[in-house]
Amino acid sequence: MPKQKESKSSKKSPKVETSPPSMDADIVEEDLTNPVEGGREKFNDSLVSELKTEQERRRVKSSVLVLTVMVSMVIGLASGLVGAVYLPDFLGISIGGDSFALEQKTIILNEESAVIEVVEKANPAVVSIIINKDLPIMEEFFSSPFDDGDFFFSPFNFEVPSDKFQQKQVGAGTGFIVSGDGMIVTSRHVVDDEDAEYTVILNDGTRYSAEVLAKDPLNDLAIVKIEAKDLKTLSFADSDSVKLGQQVIAIGNTLGELSNTVTTGVVSGISRTISTVGGLGSVQQLDQVIQTDAAINPGNSGGPLLNLAGLVIGVNTAIDQSGQLIGFAIPSNEATKVVSDVKEHGRVLRPFLGIRYILINNDFASANELKSDYGALLVAGDTEDEPAVTLGSPAEKAGLLEGDIILEINGKKINEDSSLLKSLRMYKPGDEVVLRVLSGDEERDVLLTLGERE
Repeated sequence: MPKQKESKSSKKSPKVETSPPSMDADIVEEDLTNPVEGGREKFNDSLVSELKTEQERRRVKSSVLVLTVMVSMVIGLASGLVGAVYLPDFLGISIGGDSFALEQKTIILNEESAVIEVVEKANPAVVSIIINKDLPIMEEFFSSPFDDGDFFFSPFNFEVPSDKFQQKQVGAGTGFIVSGDGMIVTSRHVVDDEDAEYTVILNDGTRYSAEVLAKDPLNDLAIVKIEAKDLKTLSFADSDSVKLGQQVIAIGNTLGELSNTVTTGVVSGISRTISTVGGLGSVQQLDQVIQTDAAINPGNSGGPLLNLAGLVIGVNTAIDQSGQLIGFAIPSNEATKVVSDVKEHGRVLRPFLGIRYILINNDFASANELKSDYGALLVAGDTEDEPAVTLGSPAEKAGLLEGDIILEINGKKINEDSSLLKSLRMYKPGDEVVLRVLSGDEERDVLLTLGERE
C-alpha cells in the first residue's frame, strides 16, 4: 500500500493493516482512502465496489482458465490413447517392434491351443479300421536244375498255395463315430471288399468286429457299425460355408500303422472334380470335393477333416500321387445325407438316370464343333459294358440317345458350376424331372421319373 498523507493534527496517521498477498495483490489504487478529522479514514464506497467487481472478474477468469487447461489435458490423453490403438491399423503401419512381436506370439499360441483342444476332443471318436482276409498258406518247394535232384545243389525254390488258410491283414483305413451306439463313417473303398472282415480299433485300443451297413453308390462313403454304447462322437459342420484359406486338421491311421496321426493345413481349393481309383481297381469321379494341403497319407482314408471348432467339414478320401501335399475330402453335407438315409431307410438313396456323359465347356465345344457350349453330352465308353444310355434305365425309357445333350434339368442349366451330378443330388428316387435335351438341331423337353442307383 502507498504511504498515507500526514494530517495537521498529528504528525503520523494510524497504520492501515494490509491483506495477505493473493492472486489480486497487484490491484492497487493510489487514492483509495481520504483522511478525515480525528485521524479516522473514510473509504470511498464507489472505488471499493469497483475493486470487488474487478477481483470477482479476475477470479472467474482464473477458474475458467484452470478448467480449460484440465479439459484440454483430458482430451489430449484420450486422443493419444485412441490414436495409439487405431492409427497403426488405419495407416497400415506397426508401432513398436516388441509389442508387434508379442501380438504375433499371442496369435500363434492361440492357434496352437485351438488345434490341441480340437485334437484332444476328437481323438476318442476317431477309429482305425483293419481289413482282414482268409488267405491260403503258401508252401515252399525246392527244385534243382540238375537231373540228379541233389538237394544241396538246389538253389531254386518256389511257393504254391496250399489248401490251408489263415487270416491276414491286407489293408487299413480310418473312420469316425457319429452315434453313441457305434455308427461309423468311413470311405467306401476302405470297406469295398465283400470277402474281407473288418475290425474297428478305438483310440484306447479296444477292438470290435464291424458290420458294413451301407455303401454310397455315388460317393466314396460308407457306414459301418459296431456293437457298443456311450461312445464319443463327432458332429458335422455345414460344408457349404467352408472358405479358402480356412485352417483345418486331419486325423487318421497313417500307413495303417500309426493310428490317430494329426496333420494340419488349410483349405486350398473347393468344388474340385477328381477321378479316383479304388482298392479293387474301380474308377470313380467325385464332384464338389474339398482340396487341402493337410497331409493325407495312405491309411487316412475315411478320417475326419475338422475345422478349428472341432466339427467335421469333410471325409478324407484321396491324395494326388503326382503332387505334394494335395489331398481331397468329400464335403460333410454329403456324409450328413448318408448318415440320415441309413438311419431312416437302412441304405443310401441316390437318384439314377442311367447315362454316361461328358460335361461340356467352351474348349470342348469348340474342339468338337458342338452346337452348345454347355450341358452333358451322352457318350459311350471304350467297351460294350459302358453304353451311353443304360438298357432299361429311366433315360432309355424316356428316349434319350447317344449324342444327345442334356441342357437343363427343371429349368436349371447344366455347366461346370452346376454339373448334372450336383443337380441330381437335389432329388430323390421316384421324383419326376423335366430335361431340356438337344437332339441334333432340335431342342425338346423330356419328362422322366428318376430311378434308384444301386
